[in-house]
Amino acid sequence: MSPPLTQVFVYGTLMPGERNAHVAQRGGPFSAQPATLHGYRLFHLSPENYPGLTPGTEADAVRGYTLTYTPAHWEQALSFLDRLEGLHETPALYTREQVQVRHDDGQFSDTWVYVYARPERLNAPGVQFIESGDWHEATTRDQHGEDHR
Repeated sequence: MSPPLTQVFVYGTLMPGERNAHVAQRGGPFSAQPATLHGYRLFHLSPENYPGLTPGTEADAVRGYTLTYTPAHWEQALSFLDRLEGLHETPALYTREQVQVRHDDGQFSDTWVYVYARPERLNAPGVQFIESGDWHEATTRDQHGEDHR
């Protein structure tokens, strides 16, 4: 039996130094490591002022961090993360999927990622495609949206 997967790839408000980093910290101690997720595209949604990640092409990549929790803290962390990401809303805001990321040191690892689950929103006004895959380029990223995410 393999150990539980206790790592999540974050690419927006949960990254170290961003406005919801405190939510990740509520889950318990973790280590953060820079990483890239290939094959996905990144969007900034406004007026919500948070990102959405969707499957893309082989040429697409998203920059972020893996947050690795201890197995003892994983369930607690997951509870906070799932709530912030609207996993159990109807309809869901994000889904949690298992992917593989490449760390800056060249190592690969399996991780969870939250994928934006409302594709119709991406065709509406206020959506900015972040070609570089780095959410730090979003113009209004440090402002809260109406839902305070």
